Amino acid sequence: MGARRNHVIRVLRTACAALLLGALLAAPAAAREAKRSATPGHAAIAYHAPSRNIGWASERRTRRDAQLEALRQCGHPQCEVVTSLSAGCAALARNEQRHSSQRGASRAEAEAKALRRCGARCEIVAWVCTR
Repeated sequence: MGARRNHVIRVLRTACAALLLGALLAAPAAAREAKRSATPGHAAIAYHAPSRNIGWASERRTRRDAQLEALRQCGHPQCEVVTSLSAGCAALARNEQRHSSQRGASRAEAEAKALRRCGARCEIVAWVCTR
């Protein structure tokens, strides 16, 4: 009966070691996936002052993707990316002579900063936030 018991103990130890090894090998992949899903998306605003065209994009995989989509939506060959971000919010304010884009932790903060920097008679014309 002792030999049988020793055999069962060896089998259990081997099974536990295999499970532990599998968990240790899977942990880095799970950590990478969690980091990837926790990474905020990228956002951007593009603007062309003479035509007053605006484009924006949010929750894109890369900064470049966000900028390209904002430029595409802006629709003028001379549109420029006025802001891009990977966390938080951004807003674009303008009046007849000026424009300003600012970032903030929230939409309200970004809009308040953009309006303050732009000056009198400015209005918010675009905003974006990431998750």
